[in-house]
Amino acid sequence: MWDSLFYLLSSEAGEHYQLEWMAYVMVLMGLLSFLVLLFINVPYGRYASSKFGFPVSVKLAWFLQELPSLLVPLHAVVFTGADRSSYLSNQVLLGMFLCHYIQRTLVYPFLIRGGKPTPFVSFANAFMFCVYNGYMQGRYLSCFAVYPSDWIRHPCFITGFSLWLTGLLINVHSDHILRNLRKPGETGYKIPKGGMFEYISGANFFGEIIEWTGFAIATWSLQGAAFAIFTFLVLSSRAIQHHRWYIEKFEDYPKSRKALIPFLY
Repeated sequence: MWDSLFYLLSSEAGEHYQLEWMAYVMVLMGLLSFLVLLFINVPYGRYASSKFGFPVSVKLAWFLQELPSLLVPLHAVVFTGADRSSYLSNQVLLGMFLCHYIQRTLVYPFLIRGGKPTPFVSFANAFMFCVYNGYMQGRYLSCFAVYPSDWIRHPCFITGFSLWLTGLLINVHSDHILRNLRKPGETGYKIPKGGMFEYISGANFFGEIIEWTGFAIATWSLQGAAFAIFTFLVLSSRAIQHHRWYIEKFEDYPKSRKALIPFLY
């Protein structure tokens, strides 16, 4: 029995089955994270606490924790039997995933100005998630995802790609606004203004949620959907926390500004 089980898990069919279960587990992780975040703040950034381990330099933490989402998919393509990576649709979808993490790994950390150190527990959790998700997305798209030859002209792909690009641009622009709130030598927090921050407190989170929702539609996969759901559950909690914090911190915080969804919530 054990030989049969080992053969199943080590076979192509077994790995495909494993990737499906990894997607279900990711959704469960998202739900658990959402419930936990109802009671505690994510311990990094303005909520950083020594209770969650020794501090790691914020630039080093962002670089190292995001790096697996870049290297693991590349390893899947270059060093393993990536049968589907020669197809244009798979290449474009992998490129969309890698584009985000090139920015997150090789650009974003080195633009950070100041910033509180990241507690080790938060850093370690983010690192493990990026290993997990990098393998799940990279391995599925490079080895198992099968699309029609004209997929990049399909309405699902076009809609998903448009949302992905819109979300990416919102996310990067919102990070730019946050990064430039303080002039050199200034400390403390300020009210973000401009871009989507005119409408919502969590503009950067909103952008990333839109981005990975678009990715899920473009890939039309269980793995992409799981990542989008996880992102929504975790970042919506963060946006609500930030919104409450801003309201408590600033008496003149704009009353019309919502937490995550413009004009609604």
